[in-house]
Amino acid sequence: MSRQLLPVLLLLLLRASCPWGQEQGARSPSEEPPEEEIPKEDGILVLSRHTLGLALREHPALLVEFYAPWCGHCQALAPEYSKAAAVLAAESMVVTLAKVDGPAQRELAEEFGVTEYPTLKFFRNGNRTHPEEYTGPRDAEGIAEWLRRRVGPSAMRLEDEAAAQALIGGRDLVVIGFFQQFGLTKDTVVLFKKFDEGRADFPVDEELGLDLGDLSRFLVTHSMRLVTEFNSQTSAKIFAARILNHLLLFVNQTLAAHRELLAGFGEAAPRFRGQVLFVVVDVAADNEHVLQYFGLKAEAAPTLRLVNLETTKKYAPVDGGPVTAASITAFCHAVLNGQVKPYLLSQEIPPDWDQRPVKTLVGKNFEQVAFDETKNVFVKFYAPWCTHCKEMAPAWEALAEKYQDHEDIIIAELDATANELDAFAVHGFPTLKYFPAGPGRKVIEYKSTRDLETFSKFLDNGGVLPTEEPPEEPAAPFPEPPANSTMGSKEEL
Repeated sequence: MSRQLLPVLLLLLLRASCPWGQEQGARSPSEEPPEEEIPKEDGILVLSRHTLGLALREHPALLVEFYAPWCGHCQALAPEYSKAAAVLAAESMVVTLAKVDGPAQRELAEEFGVTEYPTLKFFRNGNRTHPEEYTGPRDAEGIAEWLRRRVGPSAMRLEDEAAAQALIGGRDLVVIGFFQQFGLTKDTVVLFKKFDEGRADFPVDEELGLDLGDLSRFLVTHSMRLVTEFNSQTSAKIFAARILNHLLLFVNQTLAAHRELLAGFGEAAPRFRGQVLFVVVDVAADNEHVLQYFGLKAEAAPTLRLVNLETTKKYAPVDGGPVTAASITAFCHAVLNGQVKPYLLSQEIPPDWDQRPVKTLVGKNFEQVAFDETKNVFVKFYAPWCTHCKEMAPAWEALAEKYQDHEDIIIAELDATANELDAFAVHGFPTLKYFPAGPGRKVIEYKSTRDLETFSKFLDNGGVLPTEEPPEEPAAPFPEPPANSTMGSKEEL
């Protein structure tokens, strides 16, 4: 028999993090039919704390958007979300889209760790405790494709070369396992793409077989464009790429001189494939949040910044010279080889930083104040948008007023979104840390109740809460924390 294209495996999932298979859920035969109907708006289920359980029982694949009515990003997503629902319904795809008003359904928002809007979570087979975070695009087709990969078949059998060619021609990115075809001399997984070099080959080791870990890394690396422009459609894929170093070129795409720099940026990218992800940020677009994260103004463009997502350390070129392929290459090598020191963001020290009961700290005065050996310093690290930070603000102000006449106690706050510290990183908001007087640069993290009484006990006891005597006959044991508690680290309750 002549060597033909054997049945092949098509990996519809283009990222290694996508599931390889799925279980089929079934309703218990004893379950009673629901007595209430969940309302719909534009093809989207409208859920509340009373109907989420019902929706999970009725729909084995459920994508839920947690939104806020005042959120601009939620308003932009709404029509795309409804289009996605219509597209999937037309395909008879067994998946349902729903939404929850987060501020109105606070119990649900807290249960699932929702700290920003919109947040989307995917529930499979009624599993309420371990939903999958939605990491896909925010356009209708992107949402639909993300869901197809989870509820559709994980593999497709192609009978001949014509079928393979038809599939390749109809998609921007396709992964197919071939056996000695398409000019191949050995079994190979081939990634076909309509950008960059057009295809990338992953030969299968004849002795060891297919290594899924190596294949996953290969697909993650080669499914990304060598240069990706940052926007709302690409951001999720950029952060899901599992390439820790991101090099960002900030340019104003409305200026011809800036657009000319893109060629050199692309020229430098291939030699760092898999090590550094090259990203273009247009300062003339809606990317102010990216500029703020790096402490930049639009006027700074064109400029380069490199960030390591694991350490969150940021790097800037030291010479400030022109942006060329050679300078980009040299900068990347210098950072990867540890020859460039990271920089830390800091606001300027306010002239009246110590005039209010709550002192204002920034990166530039933090070390001097927090590690003053003659003072006991209690610091709130907050984010301006954090609702829990806002809720505890009155108690923090009251604490500062209570102890403002204690010369050895300082109550302070620091905006951790605009100031970075060399001593430690702040990952959740609010974070409270106590820096006791004396040598040794000691740091104690406060983890108890955020009210004036408990704060006061903590300070009066030297940075330790006094041990409470348990009641002699407790009425009932304290319940265990709920198993479905999934609060994230961005904003703590």
